Amino acid sequence: MPPKTCALCENAKAILKRPKTGQQICKDCFFYVFETEVHNTITQANLFARGDRVAIGASGGKDSTVLAYVLKTLNERYHYGLHLFLLSIDEGITGYRDDSLETVKRNQQQYDMPLKILSYDELYGWTMDRIVSQIGKKNNCTFCGVFRRQALDRGAAALNVDHIVTGHNADDIAETVLMNIMRGDIARLGRCTSIVTQGEDTIKRSKPFKYAYEKEIVMYAYFKKLDYFSTECIYSPDAYRGHARTFLKDLEAARPSAIIDIIHSGEAFEIREEIKATQKIQQTCKRCGYMSSNDLCKACTLLEGLERGMASSGITDRARKKLDAEGPLPENLRTIPFYQPPSGNPNPTITIGS
Repeated sequence: MPPKTCALCENAKAILKRPKTGQQICKDCFFYVFETEVHNTITQANLFARGDRVAIGASGGKDSTVLAYVLKTLNERYHYGLHLFLLSIDEGITGYRDDSLETVKRNQQQYDMPLKILSYDELYGWTMDRIVSQIGKKNNCTFCGVFRRQALDRGAAALNVDHIVTGHNADDIAETVLMNIMRGDIARLGRCTSIVTQGEDTIKRSKPFKYAYEKEIVMYAYFKKLDYFSTECIYSPDAYRGHARTFLKDLEAARPSAIIDIIHSGEAFEIREEIKATQKIQQTCKRCGYMSSNDLCKACTLLEGLERGMASSGITDRARKKLDAEGPLPENLRTIPFYQPPSGNPNPTITIGS
């Protein structure tokens, strides 16, 4: 049987089948459609304004590496006028993050972007290795997720950027929808598919890969011969997300469109007004100044639990009462430095595509 020709250009030999559409296409057409779909996502959602200073959350993995490469490519091709930076968070995981950061440092040279690295140890006085040694692997992802989110905002504030972009892909978002359904988390279910998130005192975040399949990101990195780190976090196998991921892969095998279908379903969810009225009002943490729905933000609560030797007491609101019963925080215990939002960018905000 003769090789099939590309379904798009009808000229070159097809060498791959797109997981997203099932089309058999050539390598160059795959690059073009992948990049064009990301460009369309950016312009249709008005993610950027000309002159924006944008920090790319860079872990050295496939998603963030491809995101950095594609954003650099699109910025030059379509004249976005963005100032791009790499921002990496060092969680302090020996044999994983230290190796992946070496990849990020190479990416810095390859893509000619400034790089800032902010560590948990510098910000919180704790590494994930040390946290896991105290609490075990059962709830370590809770600590890492909370600490990482705030660390990204603080690193971005130090760079004085307007915007953080992350490599969350369609698979990630579909998994999050499933997780929130399984946990009955109504508050998060109503916003987990948003392509842009921004708190009153936090930096705008977006997900340019919202509709990009993980398999296609891997294929893009492979055919472009990009330099990325492929080892999974050594503490993640027991994470709750793994169950949603396994379920999603089974669904995708039976119906490839399941990923996008779940995202669209999540987008269609609406929370009743009476439910919204019961949700906590956003405020700022009295201790560190970061956004919070309580007097103390989650990061400060978790850090206090670690410092007092009562790490598990910071995980739930009910367990928090154990910390409160201990009385005021002793002066010698470490706290998070007070959060200072970026001072703002004087560049004109002209929407890309306008």
